[in-house]
Amino acid sequence: MFSKPNNPPPSAQRAEPPPPDTMGRAAPALRKGASLIAADMTFEGNVSGGGELQIDGHVKGDVRVERVVIGDGGQVDGGIFAEAVEVRGRVCGAITAKQVRLYGACHVDGDITHEQLAMETGAFFQGRSLRLQRAAPPAPASPVETRKSESARPTESA
Repeated sequence: MFSKPNNPPPSAQRAEPPPPDTMGRAAPALRKGASLIAADMTFEGNVSGGGELQIDGHVKGDVRVERVVIGDGGQVDGGIFAEAVEVRGRVCGAITAKQVRLYGACHVDGDITHEQLAMETGAFFQGRSLRLQRAAPPAPASPVETRKSESARPTESA
């Protein structure tokens, strides 16, 4: 009636690792929320890191993250280097990303280097659209030069 339960104390319980996926690797960690540069913020300097960055304020410098979302009032004066970029605000600088999406009210003044580019009607883009080139595999070795025949060699005179 008043007996203790048979549960082991928490320190004795083993934390189990996440189950492996089909490739035998550990499952990825839970995705974190995006970092935010709020509308009333101005950031001067380069921004870099992993994960996602939401820019609703003003960044004066380069941005290097996994994913960038520039909100309606957001502005970047500098280059953007990411896997994916969404622009609703303003960018004055080059964008380099696998996937780039320009929304209707955005303003981009700079070159865009991409694998995929999507533009909505009304988006302003002034610059060049350049296809992102993946590193080409090494070229095969060139064939060995053919040897000149001996008759083409100069002969020594006696």
